[in-house]
Formats: sequence, structure tokens, C-alpha cells
Amino acid sequence: MANTDGDLKRLAAGVGRRLLDSRRVVATAESCTGGWIAKAFTDVAGSSRWFAEGFVTYSNESKMRRLGVPRTLLENSGSVSEAVVRAMARGALKRAQAQVAVAVTGIAGPDGAVPGKPVGTVWLAWAIRRRNAVRVAVQLRHFRGDRESVRRKTVRAALTGLYALIGR
Repeated sequence: MANTDGDLKRLAAGVGRRLLDSRRVVATAESCTGGWIAKAFTDVAGSSRWFAEGFVTYSNESKMRRLGVPRTLLENSGSVSEAVVRAMARGALKRAQAQVAVAVTGIAGPDGAVPGKPVGTVWLAWAIRRRNAVRVAVQLRHFRGDRESVRRKTVRAALTGLYALIGR
């Protein structure tokens, strides 16, 4: 499957159309992708109508300060974990006052691997607000390749998940 910048832009534009159709806005919370999901959104002309804001929270301190991720989650689970990515998605949803959020945290490499979390380990979360309830879906992925490849595959997975979520 192709994964070029053009492919990501087309996928982001599709997400945008679904957001517009559903009258929702999206926020991003990114660690390992360093703002690449937000870049994919802002590559689409008119994205200000459906993209609220992005949080690049690379450090644990930033995750706590910008997204409200509890220190205990980071200490007990590690920054690359289901618990943390869930908290990141909820934090982005709340702080941006959006109806939809996507969050990613992972180990893009070439360093950073720890026992049980090899390079390519990525957690993704998608949060959606429906009425007074928030639903969060999470996914663990293991991507192969170099740093660029892991990050690009993460962006694609994040956008693909959003596209599916908003279409429901």
C-alpha cells in the first residue's frame, strides 16, 4: 500500500470531509509523530473549518502539563502504553474543546526500545464525544522499518482510524 505525502493528504482530506459532514472538529495529541498528523491536516486547504489544534507532547512533562496525563500513569505504565495514549486522547478532546481526537505515542527508533517494547511499538487512540459520553478506542501496532517509515505508518494508521470512526 502506497504511503506517500500525497496519499496522506488525500486521506486527511477524506477525514476533513467526514468531519465537516458531521459538524465536528478534531484535535491531535502526538508524541512519536511530532506533529505530522497535524501537518497532514493543515496540508488540506480549508482545514481550519474542521481542525481545532494539535498538541505535540514529546516529553512526559509536556504530556502532563499540556494534556493532563497523570504522573502516576506515566510512572506505572510508561509513556508508550495503552493507559497513557487513552489519557492523551481524552486530554486533547477536553483541552481543545473538540468532538474528536486522535493520540499517538510510540518508539520510532532507532533507539528507545525497552524490554517488551521494541522499536516500532506504537499505541494509537481515537476519542469521540457523543452527547455527554466520550468513547475511546485504542490499538497497539508494531511497525517495521526505519524511523521515517515507523512515523509515516503511524500517521497513516491514525488517519485511517479517524476516517473509520467518523463514518460510523
